[in-house]
Amino acid sequence: MKIAVLLGGDSMERDVSIASAAQVVGALRSRGHEVIAYDSGRGRLGRDDEQHLFAGKIDKRPPDKNQVAGLPTVVSAPDLAEVDLVFLALHGGRGEDGTVQALLDLAGIPYTGSGRLGSALGWDKDVAKRLFLAAGVPTPDWLMAPQPLDVVEQRIGFPLIVKPNGQGSTVGLTLVQNRKELDAALKLAATYDADVMIERYVAGRELTVGVLDDRALAVGEIIPKTGPIFDYAAKYQAGGAEEIFPADISSEQTARAQDLALRVHRALKLDVYSRVDFRMDAEGGIWCLEVNTLPGLTSASLLPRAAAAVGISFPELVERICASSLARRPKHKR
Repeated sequence: MKIAVLLGGDSMERDVSIASAAQVVGALRSRGHEVIAYDSGRGRLGRDDEQHLFAGKIDKRPPDKNQVAGLPTVVSAPDLAEVDLVFLALHGGRGEDGTVQALLDLAGIPYTGSGRLGSALGWDKDVAKRLFLAAGVPTPDWLMAPQPLDVVEQRIGFPLIVKPNGQGSTVGLTLVQNRKELDAALKLAATYDADVMIERYVAGRELTVGVLDDRALAVGEIIPKTGPIFDYAAKYQAGGAEEIFPADISSEQTARAQDLALRVHRALKLDVYSRVDFRMDAEGGIWCLEVNTLPGLTSASLLPRAAAAVGISFPELVERICASSLARRPKHKR
């Protein structure tokens, strides 16, 4: 197949997108596909530009918000019309909220992953949590800011999590220990999204479950080394976290986490693949935190680890994503 890997974007996860694209491009070429790298802000990349871009690394902190906010999002039908499929290696922002998916739908260009509706539902954490509950999936109690302090204390309590409603990779997320820390956390989250979520903090173990072709992959456990939460630095820096696949939990807990991940995937009308993140409390209760409709595909990402644990290599994983996406969303004449 001729495949365009769409990367970059204007979100705080631009660096993660580029790292994912580097792995995807290499894997698809190793399987004999004709692959072009396409930066959503610059268009089709030549080999020299591609090699220079892919040589970079993910920093300990996300890129400066002002540097990425002004980048354009360009999806040119004439440039992409010749390909059989667009592989979405975008993360966050308009690449994950359904905007790019809608543009590609209008142009009649097939792409990987979920469609515009599922992408939008997954990106809005408040809406997603409402659908979790409707599907019988436990999720920590939450409120949308602003809220009176006494309401926050009564309904949520401390410690708690404050995070932007539409953001990924824990960008703008804060673990708030007490009343004095709440205001600063709310202001930080509001710099990344107009809607801010206040969520009950679930102490316990961090679990993740990948879904591929309506099948739950191996359950993984993440043990952060930089603090109590799996933050941006822990996700993307060497030694930031210990990731165990399969997780050292009981068969009953494994089955429960996998069942909940499939319920989330189906309730939000997701396609082909996703990754669902959970917390397991001291009593063994499993709580869904959020879903990733375009999970990372970097060398350190969790979905490839989950696939490898059930015998699916990285090149096979990305090729299966392509084949399943094309089967669900075939190319048609415009």
